[in-house]
Amino acid sequence: MDLFSPANKPEIRIQELTGERIKFILTNTDLSMANALRRIMMSEVATIAIDMVQFDLNTSVLADEFIAHRLGLIPLDSTEADKIKYPRDCNCSGACKECSVELNLHVKCTEEDTTKDVTSKDLVSHDPRFTPITEGPKDAGILIAKLRKGQEIKVKCIAKKGVAKEHAKWSPCAAVAFEYDPFNKLRHTHYWIEEDEKKEWPPSKNANDDFPPLDDEIFDFTARPNRFYFEIETIGSMKPEDIVMNAFKKLLEKISSIQMGLHSNDVPINGREPTRDVF
Repeated sequence: MDLFSPANKPEIRIQELTGERIKFILTNTDLSMANALRRIMMSEVATIAIDMVQFDLNTSVLADEFIAHRLGLIPLDSTEADKIKYPRDCNCSGACKECSVELNLHVKCTEEDTTKDVTSKDLVSHDPRFTPITEGPKDAGILIAKLRKGQEIKVKCIAKKGVAKEHAKWSPCAAVAFEYDPFNKLRHTHYWIEEDEKKEWPPSKNANDDFPPLDDEIFDFTARPNRFYFEIETIGSMKPEDIVMNAFKKLLEKISSIQMGLHSNDVPINGREPTRDVF
């Protein structure tokens, strides 16, 4: 069975696209595929994030572990994350240019009666492709710590490639909104009604792009959802359209691996069906 034959090929209609957000409608597919796409966007699109932190000096009021945790959650530009190997796929013993990126942070407060902010802008990357995300030249960066006179932080960070299934710091999405059947024509949602269903459960904004039910419409027990509304907001490490495309690629890889496994088990050996272990 070809899941992506012309008769089963999913279609996307983009409703809104900005630097941080994308809204689209996915049609001509089923709920399992749409939900798989949602899960992949949240947890299996690879990005770059700080994974190891070596402290050379920290005289601030914050503990090393606290600062390391904040550094790990700083979004790094991951547009070219596919050019970096996963640590498990690299032959090096720890970290190298093929599977990691080094960033350095060294800040000291030397002024009297002044609080110095340590931000993501103070992180210096050895690879210009992977730098902390900023919203422009006027952006002060993400706050990491605050220093008073005499206090100093000096650390070496190693950023690696990973996915959010391992840790949330690798997630490229801040939120993934997903909805189908805004009028609840399929009755998959059971409403708690006090007095008036329409007043207590008004349709969402996606209802403007859907087809409302008729007053005398007969309930179809065989109907299935085939129209899905997505809204993805990024943390800035990747463009929203790149997240969607990478998620589709990952989904196709998973489907292809399943199809290959099924075909390999169905190939006859010397004219006979392959034997299968029962237990």
